[in-house]
Order: sequence, then structure tokens, then C-alpha cells
Amino acid sequence: MNGCGEIMNSIFHDLYEKYHQEIYQFIYYMTKDRETAEDLVQEVYIRIMKAYNRFEGNSSEKTWMYSIARNVTIDYFRKQKGWKNKIIPNIDWDGQMIKDNQPIPEEVAIMNDNVREIYRCLNRCTVNQKAVIILRYIQGMSISETAGVLNWSESKVKTTQHRALKAIKKMMDDSSEEGRNSFEEIPLERKRN
Repeated sequence: MNGCGEIMNSIFHDLYEKYHQEIYQFIYYMTKDRETAEDLVQEVYIRIMKAYNRFEGNSSEKTWMYSIARNVTIDYFRKQKGWKNKIIPNIDWDGQMIKDNQPIPEEVAIMNDNVREIYRCLNRCTVNQKAVIILRYIQGMSISETAGVLNWSESKVKTTQHRALKAIKKMMDDSSEEGRNSFEEIPLERKRN
């Protein structure tokens, strides 16, 4: 029994070293709360320890672990009041990439505003849309890997991604429109008496 325990500890340690940071980031982006993410990561590893002997190898360990992380996060949201009210938006993430390694300060300020706005919109997405966007664009997973994590077909991942990007773009456009309207309402000159 001791030899089996040592092997399990070694396997667990390897999984932890390889994937801990990625799993934490995924859950953090989903929950937007550091303490919650830390608690949920612990729950993920508890479930991994309990279920590892049932892991059949039909997917990679990484995909399997992300599936567990997603399920733990979904369980957390289900326990929260109003979890179904989350919205998933769509945006062209490729258009938000930095082109130069050393942008000028004005570009950094604009980029930071854009990134903040993207994350604000992402927080308004549905849980499924948010998961797809995080897995695809933040975690860098392929369509196939994302489908494996979510236990979906590749076409469902593509459809959800498309809808999410479309929703984010609309939210960003609406936000820009509101900004323009509020700017137009500000008089440029003071009225003289």
C-alpha cells in the first residue's frame, strides 16, 4: 500500500507542477476573485485525487483536469444567486494584440482601457461563452482541446465562440456609442452672460 501511495503522490505532484498555474488562471478568469479561485483550485485537486484511478486516458490529462476545473467552477456558480444572469460577449481578440514590443505611452493607455473593457464585457457573458473565450484566447487551446474540456462537439465550440465574440463586439460598440454620446453632450464653450 505504501508503494501505491508514493506513486500517487508522485503523479499528483507532476500534475500539480505542470498545470497548477493554468488551472488557477482559468478559474480566476471565470470567477474574477482570487480567494474563490484559490478555494476552487483546491477542490479541483481533491477531485483529481479521488478520480485519478478512474481516468481512462481517452483525452489528455490536461483536458481531463480542465474538465474537472470547469465542473467545479460551474458548481460554484450554481450555488450563487443569479448565476444564470451572466452574459457571454463576442469580440475580435486578434485586433487587440500589441504590434510593437515597446509601445508609446499613449498606446499603452489606450490598450489598457481596451483590455479593461474587454474583460468587463467578458464578465457579462454566459458561463459557457466565458469558458470558451478563456480556453481559446487566454489559455490558447485549440478547438479540439476546448471541445474535450467542455465535453462538447467541435461545432458547438465554434458556434459558442462565434456568438461570444459577436456579443463582446456589440457590447464594445455600444459602450463606444455611449462614450461618444456623453462626449457630445458636454458643451465645448462656456456660455457667456
